Amino acid sequence: MKIAVRPLVETDLVEADRVFRLAFGTEFGLPEPMAFRGDSDLVKTRWRADPPAALGAFRGGELIGSSFAARWGSFGVFGPITVRPDCWENGIGKRLLEPTMALLEAWRIRQAGLFTFPQSPKHVALYQKFGFWPQTLTAVMSKPVEPPQERGQWSCCTGSPASLRACAELTEEIFPGLDVQREILALGNQGLGETVLLPDGGFAACHLGKGSEAGSGCSKLVAGVNTARHAAYRRMMERGFRTFLHGVAMQRPDEAGYNRPDCFVIDDWR
Repeated sequence: MKIAVRPLVETDLVEADRVFRLAFGTEFGLPEPMAFRGDSDLVKTRWRADPPAALGAFRGGELIGSSFAARWGSFGVFGPITVRPDCWENGIGKRLLEPTMALLEAWRIRQAGLFTFPQSPKHVALYQKFGFWPQTLTAVMSKPVEPPQERGQWSCCTGSPASLRACAELTEEIFPGLDVQREILALGNQGLGETVLLPDGGFAACHLGKGSEAGSGCSKLVAGVNTARHAAYRRMMERGFRTFLHGVAMQRPDEAGYNRPDCFVIDDWR
């Protein structure tokens, strides 16, 4: 097939969202693949956060696949990448990965990571060709939302330079140059949820409601953690979180990054 890859523009997003849901819904064997992720939105939100990092694969004028990347300071996150099911096994994923690798190189990041299916040899093999190597499992976990016994002490991040700097100072201790300012600003600017600041210096960027990555009717709290972060993983189990999906973290270069026992970080790179 003659394929062209270019950045997505706003008029591509409806079709990109359709391909995303159809691809993952088919992969997971849903009776109605288009019901995947309900009324959540991942395509439009990630495009708005960084349009040049969202790529589409086109056959003529027809969009048949897309990929997304995010720059967290010195760390790059790749994914999701989706291809329309009737175009699987045609090398579309490889065509999307090639310009994405060029983008990561242009960002001059120290490390890049992705989440993929550990049970899929084809996914692991594809990413390995581009220098990503499989490491430890990532557990995507959930627990029912319960009324808090006490409010606790926290405040909302306003997106001010001081609050962003405080968050960046914390992530710098975890991995040199790590900075999730883009994610924090996207939450506020797009009305996707809140970033919560804790008095001990921790913070949490949380999606909530229709049109966010969480969707509406949130009866469960969902969070992921790489199992190499032993204390964080154990604490989540102790707090009642249970795993409903496993992924494998793949990194380029093949180094631990911040998937280390001394890092108390909750994320999953999906």
